Amino acid sequence: MANRFILNETSYHGSGAIREIVTEVKARGFKKAMVCSDPDLIKFGVTKKVTDLLDAANLDYVVYSDIKPNPTIENVQSGVKALQEAKADYMIAIGGGSSMDTAKAIGIIDKNPEFSDVRSLEGVAETKNPCTPILAVPTTAGTAAEVTINYVITDAQKDRKMVCVDPHDLPVVAFVDPDMMASMPKGLTAATGMDALTHAIEGYITAGAWEMSDMFHIKAIEIIARSLRGAVENTPEGREGMALGQYIAGMGFSNVGLGIVHSMAHPLGALYDTPHGVANAIILPTVMEYNAPATGTKYKDIAEAMGVDTTGMDQEAYRKAAVDAVKKLSQDVGIPADLKEIVKVEDLDFLSQSAYDDACRPGNPRETSVAEIKELYQSLL
Repeated sequence: MANRFILNETSYHGSGAIREIVTEVKARGFKKAMVCSDPDLIKFGVTKKVTDLLDAANLDYVVYSDIKPNPTIENVQSGVKALQEAKADYMIAIGGGSSMDTAKAIGIIDKNPEFSDVRSLEGVAETKNPCTPILAVPTTAGTAAEVTINYVITDAQKDRKMVCVDPHDLPVVAFVDPDMMASMPKGLTAATGMDALTHAIEGYITAGAWEMSDMFHIKAIEIIARSLRGAVENTPEGREGMALGQYIAGMGFSNVGLGIVHSMAHPLGALYDTPHGVANAIILPTVMEYNAPATGTKYKDIAEAMGVDTTGMDQEAYRKAAVDAVKKLSQDVGIPADLKEIVKVEDLDFLSQSAYDDACRPGNPRETSVAEIKELYQSLL
């Protein structure tokens, strides 16, 4: 069986990377952008850092901001209409996963109108055409949506998140500029950073993992483990490290999948609007313990990448050390330890079935069931 690996055409990294947007727009002959960015980023002047560059270069654009933290079907539908009314030929997605996921769905439908029913995009949609070109500018260090073939849209009517996987949605250029992430508050930095760590760890142990993806994931774990505490304190080194670490994690997991940490986190976002990174961070250590028997020696690698000296440790000890290192990092950056303030007991059956049905679940290294997932939720209450 051949292993497929898909990445951006081009990516720019480091302070000032956004200045290359104008270069890329002119080189590609784009005429008019729809800038997709959420209302808070516009309010606090983050989006303006990019639109000022467009203004200075006399590049035409419109702004689309009907984007929620967990973007909905309605956000996508109104975005498709706005794109077509503006006669824009490309998009600039500025923000975290929400802005980029919205732009991906808009772009896919724009170029594949037979998928205008957003629900038809769930899972692996057999689209024929690449989406409307997207230039991606992440403002959080977590989702890596700028380098992944995945996006997530919330079906508010059914209280569930739809995981969509499509090579045609990949942004053509990513501008990973840590200066665009400097305004993130501590809580958001911590949550998105733990999301990135979850990507790296789940990607490393997922059923589809292989040597090339392993290379990215181990390096990502190492960078995130040494950078996240600093990023939460807004140090330049921490911000730069997280910008790179989350991107490297995305290079890996986009191509091999994830597991039940994500499948358990998705329904929490859909039902309670729980921030995705917070949900992942709370669930990750518990699922690591559950998955340990199906991971061979990989937790030794994870522990060492997290900075643990595993000399003399047997399998049980290094597996525990890996989980403990994740718990300690999560605690240090202020993530809650359990789901007591989030989950209602009466919702457990719905959450467990939703998690089992989620597109990330088949990638889990250990076979699971609805009943076992329910037990995992219960253990966190």
